[in-house]
Amino acid sequence: MDKALLDTDIFSEILKGVHQNVVAKATSYRTTFGHYTISTITVIEIVKGFHKLKREDRVQQFLAGLPTVELLTLDLRSAELAGRIYADLERLGQRIGRADPMIAAIALRHGLTLVTGNLAHYQRIQALGYGLKLDNWRM
Repeated sequence: MDKALLDTDIFSEILKGVHQNVVAKATSYRTTFGHYTISTITVIEIVKGFHKLKREDRVQQFLAGLPTVELLTLDLRSAELAGRIYADLERLGQRIGRADPMIAAIALRHGLTLVTGNLAHYQRIQALGYGLKLDNWRM
């Protein structure tokens, strides 16, 4: 099992504890590495989701749990790489939003496998020649 960056969809499923494959792989991962690794982009997306639902209690619960995860930021090198990925995709008419290129760039910058259920978006990044490693814990 490689060290990985968890995409927002997978981290959300871990928090919900519903999908059995995700829960089993997450448990094994946490046993091996001692924590999950997420990005600040995932924090934005999860807070946005709870805030949109007016669930401040869930926002606070989520934020309180952050000290137990490794949190990676969008530093300058990751931001530059994300901009390049975003431009390459846009040039081909394959936009996937801004968050996914940022998350992919953070994974690439740190040499991590990206665990996601949204393979279609990230495979477009691979097709551009970026060495992004992917895994889907749903399977």
